[in-house]
Amino acid sequence: MQKYIMSGFFFTACILALVLIFTLPGKEEVAKEAKPSMPEVVLDAAAAETLVKANCISCHGDQLQGGAGPNLQKIGSTLSPEEIYSLVGKGKGIMPAFKGSLKEEEIANVAQFLATKK
Repeated sequence: MQKYIMSGFFFTACILALVLIFTLPGKEEVAKEAKPSMPEVVLDAAAAETLVKANCISCHGDQLQGGAGPNLQKIGSTLSPEEIYSLVGKGKGIMPAFKGSLKEEEIANVAQFLATKK
């Protein structure tokens, strides 16, 4: 009787393993989700500055000098536009993710704007 129970558990475990192998995402899919690709946009500095003033100055200061958040006055010299895009979209630490509240094109425009700060 125990043989049948154990073989049933083994068979179930094998079936479950096969299902997981074919349904879990691969490394490429996980990497794509982890690093979102930045849409190509033409920099509109006025629109980006408006978005920064509306969403960022409460933590980063009116001159981007820092405060609750870090200084962003020379962020373009340390981070690429793609890195800034990912950071703004996903958030980090106490910084909220803006992916749900801003369009991807708006985040990309802000990222390009901040990347010019060198």
